Amino acid sequence: MKKLLAIVLVCLLAMAAVTGCASQKTNTEKATEAAAATADSANKTKISFVLDWTPNTNHTGLYVAKDKGYFEEAGLDVEIVQPPEDGAEMLVGSGKAQFGVSFQDYLPPALAGEGAIPITAVAALVQHNTSGIISLKGKGIDRPKGLEGKKYATWDLPIEKATLKKVVEDDGGDFSKVELIPSTVTDEVSALQSNTVDAIWVYYGWAGIATEQAKLDTDFFAFKDIDPVFDYYSPVVIGNNDWIAKNPDATKAFLAALKKGYEYAIEDPDGAAEILLKNAPELSAEQVKASQQYLSKEYKSDVTRWGYIDPARWSAFFKWINDNKLSDAEVPENGGFTNDYLPE
Repeated sequence: MKKLLAIVLVCLLAMAAVTGCASQKTNTEKATEAAAATADSANKTKISFVLDWTPNTNHTGLYVAKDKGYFEEAGLDVEIVQPPEDGAEMLVGSGKAQFGVSFQDYLPPALAGEGAIPITAVAALVQHNTSGIISLKGKGIDRPKGLEGKKYATWDLPIEKATLKKVVEDDGGDFSKVELIPSTVTDEVSALQSNTVDAIWVYYGWAGIATEQAKLDTDFFAFKDIDPVFDYYSPVVIGNNDWIAKNPDATKAFLAALKKGYEYAIEDPDGAAEILLKNAPELSAEQVKASQQYLSKEYKSDVTRWGYIDPARWSAFFKWINDNKLSDAEVPENGGFTNDYLPE
């Protein structure tokens, strides 16, 4: 019996020793893996990407690229940040963020005159301008002339008002008869339902879809359908010129990973919508999914190369701005954008 107990005791001690070693090994492995992960992160190129607004379906490909590890695979550590009050342009121009989201019609003050900042549009997120005027059906605003005598929510921006004036007058209307109401609209559906205003400038892929979800019967006309000069690029990815010049390979890697994210959103809009909702759970799932279906057809639209900016369309809009003296300084018509870093 004593011999048997001795054998059992030896076995137990041996098992304890093995378990202790295994535990020690596991802890060592964990420490090694953590150190390797830290070193790997340190070796990645760090990029801050600033949004133009709160997360929405314009940004889905960005969140997909981060969630799916496309940035990591490209050797990048990408942080997505919210914009400051003075906008993404200033943050990117200052070098505090390397890339961000802007719109071609917002860029003239950043590209011309004494206040010019070192930024360039490096990719189009949506190929065609989806913005236009939305109103409740029955208001008679199914065409620009119908804005006469109606309340329009204005941001009081020179390019905005000049755009509206041109489409109204080209349709035979009198722009001076449009009632401009300073815009405090944060919820287009509520503003239309309450008759606070009659007409709102919206991007159909987000706010227009919201009115559909609310079962509102609306009229909408897109600016690009009224005049091709308004088929400008909105939104675009902007980058800091100095950083891009010093990091051309990282810029190309970033845009290649971003392309993968947007092409995933094109091919699987429902799956992409779920990724956006995971990162922005405060959004309406129904609106995101419907919007994603709409934009999945707009990200590349009629081009084969994701992100491509057509020089003729880009320049035509800036020429219109210069011809109408809507910028304090002349905007370089062929400047402010490049396709050089886009993946083929």
